[in-house]
Amino acid sequence: MLEAQALYSYYGKSPIVQDVSFTVPEGSFVSVLGRNGVGKTTLLRTVMGLTDGISGRLSFRGEDLGRLPTHERARRGIGYIPQGREVIPRFSVRENIVMGTYTRRDGRRDLPGHILELFPVLREFLDRRGGDLSGGQQQQLAIARALAMDPRVLLLDEPTEGIQPNIVHEIEQVLLRLNREFGITVVLVDQNIPFARRASDHFIVLDKGRVAVAGHGEELTDEVAERYLTF
Repeated sequence: MLEAQALYSYYGKSPIVQDVSFTVPEGSFVSVLGRNGVGKTTLLRTVMGLTDGISGRLSFRGEDLGRLPTHERARRGIGYIPQGREVIPRFSVRENIVMGTYTRRDGRRDLPGHILELFPVLREFLDRRGGDLSGGQQQQLAIARALAMDPRVLLLDEPTEGIQPNIVHEIEQVLLRLNREFGITVVLVDQNIPFARRASDHFIVLDKGRVAVAGHGEELTDEVAERYLTF
């Protein structure tokens, strides 16, 4: 579904992602791991066209993404939940979610019912301003907004960072359901190694902007974690 070949991505003239190749099969759950500052966020931003330039090849469902602007990538079905959530604080929960529908391929603008089933707390707060929610609730809202666009793949950047443990568990369970029940491909940047082991079909570990190791989920061993992921 998503493929990179000898991919470089730049801020200014500096390559942050360097010679990265990977394949994300349709319907899979892929974790992108690594210490802070190794290029994980930049890799997701590269997929969305949010860096200054790329070289190499980046394709989605066989189509070259390199020249497509960000909004066209979203229209193709790539949903992105960035670090910091970026909900619109003065918009209501309902308005934040409906914003996601504006990249839908079918033109629908209604509030998808299954989203409120996945995040029942949002049903209670539909008319509350997004900025009045807790951090964990805002993260749920950010995921709900991305789901409203009816994505084929979700890119999530540290969705459980700084969130209370009970909501972390809820978000993890939703991600598993989205992947295994709804068939949405998931690409997750996270530091939670135990969850990555449980959830991932495949994993990629970045180090200094390059792929240090990659494999199937069961190959994310303690040795790999100790070498590349501990601080």
